[in-house]
Amino acid sequence: MTFSRDLQKAREAFRKGDVAASAAAHAREASEKHQREHGQYIKSAVYGGLDGIITTFAVVAGVAGAQLSAGIVLILGFANLIADGLSMAIGDYLSTKAEQEYQRAERQRERWEVEHYPEGEKREMVELYTAKGIPEEDARTVTEILARHKEAWVEVMLVEELGIIPSDESPWKHGVVTFLSFGLFGLVPLVAYVLAALTPLPLASFAMASLLTAGTLFAVGAVKTRITGRNWFQSGLEMLLVGGVAATAAFVVGRLLSGLAQ
Repeated sequence: MTFSRDLQKAREAFRKGDVAASAAAHAREASEKHQREHGQYIKSAVYGGLDGIITTFAVVAGVAGAQLSAGIVLILGFANLIADGLSMAIGDYLSTKAEQEYQRAERQRERWEVEHYPEGEKREMVELYTAKGIPEEDARTVTEILARHKEAWVEVMLVEELGIIPSDESPWKHGVVTFLSFGLFGLVPLVAYVLAALTPLPLASFAMASLLTAGTLFAVGAVKTRITGRNWFQSGLEMLLVGGVAATAAFVVGRLLSGLAQ
């Protein structure tokens, strides 16, 4: 789908309250591909990455709290990367696939109702629009116009009646993005331990892992604001606090149960 608009610039104009910039963003001569394609997998990337770094660091913190060896950290950390990463990827794939199957089934039903009982569908549309505060006469006018274009009518009914936003996202791409993001960010807490195992230099592995994880969490939260439009510092701090709570809980549990590993 293409629009005569630069969505990123429109967002920036909104954040700045710049009406002139907003008009310029909507008046581009060259139509651009809607940036939904660029952002449709952002949720999988963000959730996969955050879960990867938080759960892996939780493993690291738990092992550190139990005062076990660095080898145990690496074994459990990499096992978590593969097993939990695959689990999340498969879950994302299946949930996206199931959602699309539901959308297809509802679209078929709506299309069947439009073809076999259009008057009932028109009445529903009028009721939906009048419930939003549109005068009944205007609601009927809009409905009659939509009724001339069945596919558009079906799409509008999906959104207005069922709250379904049609999507052409790829389930397997969602799964791949989740797995790669989980693995990439999940490696961050393990980097210090890998370096300690490969070099003869004495390294404070857990301290370094904590710093790397904290910096990455804050950076991810800050960068995410390019999509959400929130304050970058607040978003980064929020992400850091969420990860910190999870890691602290894992460390405390590891310390309390450390006696079981003796």
